[in-house]
Amino acid sequence: MPEDAGQEEYSDAYRIRNPIRLVSMLAADRGGPSDKHFGGARVNAGRSVDRDRPVLGDLTLLQSPPPERSDAARNRQRILQAARELIDERGPQELTMNEVAAHAGVGVGTVYRRFGDQAGLVDALMDEHERELQEQMISGPPPLGPGAEPVERIKAFLHAFVDLLELYAPVMATVRDDPRTRGGGAYNAHHQHLAILIRQVRPGLDATYLAGALLTNLEARRFLAQRNDLGYGVDQIKAGLDQLVTGLG
Repeated sequence: MPEDAGQEEYSDAYRIRNPIRLVSMLAADRGGPSDKHFGGARVNAGRSVDRDRPVLGDLTLLQSPPPERSDAARNRQRILQAARELIDERGPQELTMNEVAAHAGVGVGTVYRRFGDQAGLVDALMDEHERELQEQMISGPPPLGPGAEPVERIKAFLHAFVDLLELYAPVMATVRDDPRTRGGGAYNAHHQHLAILIRQVRPGLDATYLAGALLTNLEARRFLAQRNDLGYGVDQIKAGLDQLVTGLG
């Protein structure tokens, strides 16, 4: 597939229903998990869709938080900054609600009211990193963003996520069993991103399955097992993922 055509297909998948800042999305083809692709259809908010093309399903958008009082917004940012500092200075094992409250200089009740529990705090903490990653995927420079060959974009995404795991996998793993962290908007966005690129590499492949298989290697607990139990280095993990992706071509 020509690079321009593939990019048009990819970009439009992210533009649909976008009156707000788009960050996380789920683009599912109508009719189940077949390997149909979007075919470059121009699909934009407020415009009609070519009925001869597959139609994108509902999108899951990671919207900006609703407006809040300035003091409440300051407290939220203070708590999140305290959580980031604890992880950077002492390690993820210190990320408890009590420690975050003490480091932020607020009551622990304030932390619970704002985030509910540790899973909610981790969700909010990771949201900022997820936004940055997805913005790079959608409109950043190549190879993570548009302009590179599909295989190189896949590799760049996997490398970027490995870098994120190196910093935050211990925190992410602590809430893996929370229902909010399984198959949510971020995972769906990553899956669709990879599936679109895999279809561009070889249209006959089962892109839905292969995208999920690649993401399985990026689960936080699997990554920690590779790093701590098997002794794999970050470069070794990235090189292994590169070999998997090269096999797609």
